[in-house]
Amino acid sequence: MLERLEKRLGGADFAVLPLCIDDAGIGRGRQFYDEIGLDALPLYWAEPLRVQLALAFIGLPTTLLIDRQSREIGRLQGPFAWDSDDAVEQIVGAF
Repeated sequence: MLERLEKRLGGADFAVLPLCIDDAGIGRGRQFYDEIGLDALPLYWAEPLRVQLALAFIGLPTTLLIDRQSREIGRLQGPFAWDSDDAVEQIVGAF
C-alpha cells in the first residue's frame, strides 16, 4: 500500500520514507522488498531502540506524517489502507 501511495503522490511535495528497524540490519528489509516485489520505495535503516525512544513507538507498524517543518501532523499504529482514496484525500489536504 505504501508503494502504491508513493507512486500516486510521490514527488517534490510528498515522499514515503520506510524505516527498517530490524536488529539484524537493513538486509532483512531488502529481502522483504525483493520477496514482495517492491521497487518504487527507498529503504532506510536506524537503530531500533533509538527510533523507538525518539519517536515513542509502542507497536509496529507505526506510520508518522511529518510536514516540511519536521512537525508530526499525524500518527497511526497498525495496518491501514494508505493508498485508499480517502487516505489520499486527507494527505493531500494536509499539505
